[in-house]
Amino acid sequence: MFHWLEKNPFFFAVGVFVVIAFAGLIEILPNFAEASRPVAGLKPYTVLELTGKNIYKKDHCIACHSQLIRPFKAETDRYGQYSLSGEYAYDRPFLWGSKRTGPDLHRVGNYRTTEWHENHMWDPKSVVPQSIMPAYKHYFTNIADIETAYAEAVTVKNVFKTPYGDEFQPTKEAWEAHKPIVLAEAKAIADDMKNKDVKEAVANGQIPEIVALIAYLNRLK
Repeated sequence: MFHWLEKNPFFFAVGVFVVIAFAGLIEILPNFAEASRPVAGLKPYTVLELTGKNIYKKDHCIACHSQLIRPFKAETDRYGQYSLSGEYAYDRPFLWGSKRTGPDLHRVGNYRTTEWHENHMWDPKSVVPQSIMPAYKHYFTNIADIETAYAEAVTVKNVFKTPYGDEFQPTKEAWEAHKPIVLAEAKAIADDMKNKDVKEAVANGQIPEIVALIAYLNRLK
């Protein structure tokens, strides 16, 4: 058979390709599957963080900010540890982005605080004088859609087997039982903010969009 292959270059090339491709799959696929598993300690987004992520998507923040740190020294020096596949295990969709009009945000939770985000969203130039980002003052008055985020958590739990607890059920009663947890998380963030209207809204059981967005940005570490 080998003599026959040597006399037929086309079939010999095909045979070599098949062998290399098979060996490559055997080597690459297991490593790829391992790398895509959640990194140790990774938890699904809380409902408040998921709400903030939806606001991030709604206002198309991905147009100016990536969330993917490449393994180059220039990037790790500026943004921190390069991104790992397993860190995105619970992201649907991924928000990697492809443009950096503004800085990458994948590790922003490591070096920015709630107060910094509050000031930045209200008046970007107050903290970054050269910023070209517009102000997002409407975040301080718009009330976040928390219930839709809860429904999304229930959906990914049932469809993608995202490890949310058994208490996440597609019922009004389950949502009402979970709401105090979301409000407690929101209050912890609002307590670190200066805006009195935001604090009052959370105290009255409403969550402004700025609180949810900050929860999401603080999560990015």
